Amino acid sequence: MGRVRDGLFRPWTAVLLAGVTAVAGFGLYWFQPWKLWQDETVREALPGTATTAPAAPTAPGAAPSGSASAAPPAGPVTLASGELISHEHATTGTVSLVRLADGSRVVRLEGLDTSNGPDLRVWLTDAPVKEGRAGWHVFDDGRHVDLGALKGNKGDQNYTLPEDVDLSAWTSVSIWCDRFDVSFGAAELAPTI
Repeated sequence: MGRVRDGLFRPWTAVLLAGVTAVAGFGLYWFQPWKLWQDETVREALPGTATTAPAAPTAPGAAPSGSASAAPPAGPVTLASGELISHEHATTGTVSLVRLADGSRVVRLEGLDTSNGPDLRVWLTDAPVKEGRAGWHVFDDGRHVDLGALKGNKGDQNYTLPEDVDLSAWTSVSIWCDRFDVSFGAAELAPTI
């Protein structure tokens, strides 16, 4: 019994145990496997579409207050849109490029449903959207604009576009896993106006 106890407490055993613990800790940090079972749902309204109180009714024949030629404020306009297709993980939903009434622009994800994962980003890219495994790695081959961390792997969410982004140069949106350089899903953007 003494030999077994002495064998367990040799210096190399402690070093080996410390090494296995460090590798396991790093692996858990890097892969974050628990995220596969954690869903984050985000329900953001499209900016500028909040309901406002209705205007007070006017008497018949009376002109509304203010200028008679004033047009109602322009609402959001969808400039381009597309359906998400699956790549590394099953992904569904729609992507829209929307110009808001104030002139700012957003990328809007609606009905998003994908897996959670480490370091997921929303990228506006110039890469073509390819089906299946052929599309997993194409988005970091060209240019992209990183719009920020994915807010949730389910739901509706908005990502503000920088003012200097020329939309004619960008053709797709990818849900990109920056940790493993792979697309979870992507949508090709088709102009709507």
